[in-house]
Amino acid sequence: MKIICIGRNYSEHAKELGNAIPDKPVIFMKPDTAVLKGNDFYIPEFSDDVHYELEIVVKISKGGKYIQKEAAGKHYDEIGLGIDFTARDLQSDLKSKGLPWELAKGFDGSAVVGNFFKKENYDLENLQFSLLKNKQEVQHGNSKDMMFKIDDIIAFVSQYFTLRVGDLIFTGTPEGVGKVSENDVLEAYLEEEKALDIRIL
Repeated sequence: MKIICIGRNYSEHAKELGNAIPDKPVIFMKPDTAVLKGNDFYIPEFSDDVHYELEIVVKISKGGKYIQKEAAGKHYDEIGLGIDFTARDLQSDLKSKGLPWELAKGFDGSAVVGNFFKKENYDLENLQFSLLKNKQEVQHGNSKDMMFKIDDIIAFVSQYFTLRVGDLIFTGTPEGVGKVSENDVLEAYLEEEKALDIRIL
């Protein structure tokens, strides 16, 4: 299983981090060991500034290579939500040195994957999702604000990587990312459905 992640896919999030607006999808990856087991996330010892980033996640149901945008919808049946945990202090340090930042994105437990739902029950062009921290909303996004839509992403990614059944695509986070602290509780909703909840330790 591959975890393919899209960076800077919401312009307001790119701006809040001082990043340029991309003209093509920005891709990074997480290893399968990044998937969080259970509902407890332990802040790693190497970071004092771990941030949550809530994202729509797509699960690939049919593999393929060089998938055309028009056919991309045939390659996934379910969507859900996930959290891309980022060690922001480590990422900033690596970026300042011109180094890759997988250490800040791909560490164990950094990919939270919630429940999946049948895509036909939702309007993928106008899909609302939100994250609550300790019962207070901290992120609210809508798929209409994606610069690169799900089918565009699948077509682009499959030019470079063969997609296989079970691969996950994290599609980018909206503005409002922030730090987690011990004893925080995070809850995410896809429209009105709770998709995940985790505790920070």
